[in-house]
Amino acid sequence: MQPLRRLLLDMAQERSVDALLGLIVDRLAAVADAALARIWLLEPGDICRVCPMADVCPDHAACLHLVASAGRSHQQGKDWSGLGGRFRRFPLGVHKVGLIASRAEAIEVPDLQADATWLADPDWARRERIRGFAGQPLLHRGRVLGVLGVFLRTRLDGEMLVWLRMIADHAAAAIANARAFEEIERLRARFELENVYLRDEVKAAYAFGDVVGASPALGAVLEQVDLVGPTEANVLILGESGVGKELIARAVHDRSRRRDGPMIKVNCASVPRDLFESEFFGHAKGAFTGAVRDRVGRFELAGGGTLFLDEVAEIPPDLQGKLLRVIQERTFERVGEDRSRAADVRVVAATNRDLKAEVDAGRFRPDLYYRLGVFPIVVPPLRDRPEDVPLLAAHFLRLSGRRLGVPERQLGVRDVVKLTTYPWPGNVRELQNVIERAVITSRSGTLQIDLPAPPARAPSRPEASARRDLLTQTEFQELERANLREALRRAGGKISGAGGAAALLGVKPTTLTSRLKAMGIERSD
Repeated sequence: MQPLRRLLLDMAQERSVDALLGLIVDRLAAVADAALARIWLLEPGDICRVCPMADVCPDHAACLHLVASAGRSHQQGKDWSGLGGRFRRFPLGVHKVGLIASRAEAIEVPDLQADATWLADPDWARRERIRGFAGQPLLHRGRVLGVLGVFLRTRLDGEMLVWLRMIADHAAAAIANARAFEEIERLRARFELENVYLRDEVKAAYAFGDVVGASPALGAVLEQVDLVGPTEANVLILGESGVGKELIARAVHDRSRRRDGPMIKVNCASVPRDLFESEFFGHAKGAFTGAVRDRVGRFELAGGGTLFLDEVAEIPPDLQGKLLRVIQERTFERVGEDRSRAADVRVVAATNRDLKAEVDAGRFRPDLYYRLGVFPIVVPPLRDRPEDVPLLAAHFLRLSGRRLGVPERQLGVRDVVKLTTYPWPGNVRELQNVIERAVITSRSGTLQIDLPAPPARAPSRPEASARRDLLTQTEFQELERANLREALRRAGGKISGAGGAAALLGVKPTTLTSRLKAMGIERSD
């Protein structure tokens, strides 16, 4: 029995469940007079609709799955390592294998010719000259993991029984350990992947900071975020490139019940077309060329949290259906796997395109559009909220100064006027770049803001201000008066409503009326 003694030592070294199971049945099948060695493990019911034993299964919740097999036919030399056939599943309590698991007790039949009541297929046993059978429960800490079964072409003797009992005990412990090692490896791989994403998130947060601004337009967006955040509704964030759609997605996540879970981002525009399924759903080892190990997909990685699909309009049309299925059914399969996994995620999508126009043009599925756009949020461009420009600029000045290790600089009045009158086609991202460039180029002197194009004409101001970076209080008040008069002139003296001076200045009519009164300005001035 030297091979069996060696098997006990080798089992203790194995860290892979599949490799361990194969090792056990291969070594047992190689023993003299052994015909067939098999292992079934207790797993959830999965093929109940096609299982040949479904009618006698007392509980479709769990059954014994054939996971390893080794042996050879006596007459035809046929290999028995396959995992299909009538006995690929055994219900608990059915036939000898099912009884072993349900009772957690061994069944040993020294001579099947004398006691054929334990045979599920007597014809097979007669053809293959099967004489003895030993079935051992795989018990670990009082819990049944499965069943080890061995068929022999000779009577089962006492020495073989002792060895099989010992191997079953060691096999159960080795299976539990291998599963623990695989779980540790899976978690390690997942944490490594999360660390990569978290580093990217930190970089993004460092660049753009939190949502900064005090304009009515941004306030309306944040009101929508507060409204939808605590729900489980899918959110579609629309807006031009650079307006801060990802920050709004983060705000939705932070106000949800999933705030303690991860928020995982997928930039759909940067994923190669052939890797979309693997990126979203993960893949099993060997699923395709280059798949050298199992990979966790973004849906699985975002479990219990939020999945942010940036530039969702870039998903190829033929793959949009697969994304729709996952969102609807909340299950998915890794590429190369048949096992379904739960998709416990909330989906927040974003795009800078007119997604309804993409639907009308046939480039985006309407059913996916309506699934994603349960609650749309439109983020206004920076040119429509000029009140936020000074606040954002000051915020980026602090961040850039900290990162570059230079003293913090202040914005002068001329800087504010220059920044607020520029149209910002690149939105917040362009403003951040302009400020950082100004900090770099102005390390030894006054802040010099260099805009890509000449700014719009600013209201007139005293000549003295052109020679200084700062205005006196009197000069600043004159500048404000000139700005208010110009707004009234363009609005024809109208204060409220569409085209009124308040709308042109981005303030409430009551605020403008109070400011005009305080400065002694009449509508006819």
